[in-house]
Amino acid sequence: MGLLEGKNIVITGVLTDASLAFGVARLALDEGANLMLTGAGRALSLTERTARKLGTTVPVHELDVTRPEHLTSAREAAGEHFGGRVDAVLHSIGFAPEVCLGDDFMAATWDDVQVAINISAYSYKALADAFVPLMGAGGAFVGLDFDNTVAWPAYNWMGVAKSALESINRYLAKELGPKGIRCNLVAAGPVKTMAAKSIPGFQQFEDVWDDRAPLGWDVTDSSAVAKACVALMSDWFPATTGSMIHVDGGYHATGA
Repeated sequence: MGLLEGKNIVITGVLTDASLAFGVARLALDEGANLMLTGAGRALSLTERTARKLGTTVPVHELDVTRPEHLTSAREAAGEHFGGRVDAVLHSIGFAPEVCLGDDFMAATWDDVQVAINISAYSYKALADAFVPLMGAGGAFVGLDFDNTVAWPAYNWMGVAKSALESINRYLAKELGPKGIRCNLVAAGPVKTMAAKSIPGFQQFEDVWDDRAPLGWDVTDSSAVAKACVALMSDWFPATTGSMIHVDGGYHATGA
């Protein structure tokens, strides 16, 4: 029996088969889960094409987390597909306008920054609004993160948004714990995805991570990240919530 045997899971953020969320979806299927994917805007058709690479029919529903009507329709679609119950949700959503990344932290205006925070951080709470009503007496939210307890080159306002995500995770854990719902983040090391390609200076992370990480790090292999997410969505972490689990080869624990 797989770790997720019979569990109903909503996975956001699948764009290509290089997406971290795709790796989670593929492993979740292998571990017995029933899935629904979501996509948004012009990327929806890309999500639909990528879903076919999972080797089985997985429904894809449109979900723009900035549109309340989409949150409602996604909940209704999940309820219909899963027979009224969702056991876990993967948050793998992030976006920042180009000016929020790069060499000039001061260049972004509030109009730019609020987009990054809304889509990359507040959306975690928005997913809770959507799917907690289907979780009954328990469930799990897992978010993909890039640890922002320090400042990173070029990450700028996306780093600020990720710090907000980390705080929201703690407050959601406090709010939803009495319902038996766990909320945790997986802070992944750098992996070559479509999202990573949009970050100016991503090469700086690639160049040093494998050397600095005690366990080493392969920027082309997301399997360890997927395993951590699947474990957190399973019943094997029943008393863990509000946490950020590092899956980065140990890089976060080393100095210069």
